[in-house]
Amino acid sequence: MSTSENLLEVSTNSSERNTSGAKDWSEVYEAVRWIQLVMALLSVLGSASVIVCVKSQRLNRTPELQPLFLLSVSDLLLAVCWLIGAALFSQHCSSLNTLCYHLHTVEQILYMASFFYTLNYVLNHYTGIRDKFYSCINQVPLQVSSRVITALLSGLFPVLLMTPVFIQGNISQCQANFSKPYRCLLMHTGVLYLTSQHQQPITSCARLRTYRLAVFLASFFLTLLSITVLAVKARCIYRRVVTSNGYLGHQQRASFRAMDWRMLLYPLVFVLCWGPAVSLALLWLVKPSAGQGATGVALYVSQAFTSASQGFLNCLVFGWTRGRLRQAGRRVLSRDRDTQTPLLRTQKKTSYQTLRTG
Repeated sequence: MSTSENLLEVSTNSSERNTSGAKDWSEVYEAVRWIQLVMALLSVLGSASVIVCVKSQRLNRTPELQPLFLLSVSDLLLAVCWLIGAALFSQHCSSLNTLCYHLHTVEQILYMASFFYTLNYVLNHYTGIRDKFYSCINQVPLQVSSRVITALLSGLFPVLLMTPVFIQGNISQCQANFSKPYRCLLMHTGVLYLTSQHQQPITSCARLRTYRLAVFLASFFLTLLSITVLAVKARCIYRRVVTSNGYLGHQQRASFRAMDWRMLLYPLVFVLCWGPAVSLALLWLVKPSAGQGATGVALYVSQAFTSASQGFLNCLVFGWTRGRLRQAGRRVLSRDRDTQTPLLRTQKKTSYQTLRTG
């Protein structure tokens, strides 16, 4: 009976305590830690499966699979950062605040890079459809050098955007804002804490935090808008070319449905992965107090499920739906069977001869 009364007291007083900080949500952060750990492991496995398959077949430089390879690498690195953040949750050391601050900065670089590599993937898919079906009217295809430049900018642009956070954050000692263990979990965590030397909020750190949220939101909406536009244009080009012959049979209708489903999945999965994180970031910018209530908790837990599982979802939607990647995967499996069978036969033959001579 006393336990239920204590739980009731905690739930009734949580709103009052949460106005002073997120440190009272220990149960929530413990649950988020395990959710993040499991989802990140799935993302590591999914991204690594694509990387191993593409690399083992030496397809990482092909125009069709290179964007998928780069996207999987960024997803893998981001998932590793999620794992490190979950591992640091239970650690207690003097340098934890610095580790968490730099870990969050690296994480933002990586998930912004994954945004741009997702856009690069969809752009490559669109140009492939355009060049394949518009070759008859002598349109200039996207050159390989342009693909290389786009890939380089997708990884370099997030680093340039986050360089001020590294420099100014260290100058202003904003690491004190990450002095709690749960500061290493995900992003948009808690409220702005003060350093021991200051009694007033740190203006430069508050501005850096606003800058980080603004850059995150801008990159998200820019990527989402670009993906949607490219998906719609690719669908229109595909339909117009297929119907140009004047014949529309069952095979053409089936290809339409497959194309429509794929073009719908690209922006849908992107929104599914980052919708809760974007909503939470908007709350912190528009009404920070709302991020400390039940709505903020729900979005934070949802973010643990969706954002940390990005690598796993991307490997399914962007990776294993591609016929060429599935063919490469079958070749890897068949090669393993071919290399193992002679070995097993040799072992069996050797053991049989040993028994005979013995």
